[in-house]
Amino acid sequence: MKIERHDVGPRMSKCVVHGDTAYLAGIVAESPKGKSVAEQTRDIVRQIDGLLAKAGTDKTRLLSANIWITDMSTFAEMNSVWDEWVSQGNTPARATIEAKLATPDYKVEIMVVAGK
Repeated sequence: MKIERHDVGPRMSKCVVHGDTAYLAGIVAESPKGKSVAEQTRDIVRQIDGLLAKAGTDKTRLLSANIWITDMSTFAEMNSVWDEWVSQGNTPARATIEAKLATPDYKVEIMVVAGK
């Protein structure tokens, strides 16, 4: 079965498609410094939309999502953006975990898997 990669870098690809499934890497905000959890989440879901489009799919086809936030007290703030973005009736299986991220500027990271 063919494997297709998008936004390939030396360490990882941001999106890998195998068969009818698109796997996204953990996506973080592009310019996170000084941005709120809501602002970072908006930037991340915008990037996810673009990567899913490159893979020939969209958010209505999400299968699963893993979300990491650095402070669980910001859970509602992140969810306010997520709930506006996610396709109602097509919500994925999801987990949200509190964790330290790669740098203190990152407050949110989201990884999704979608069908085509």
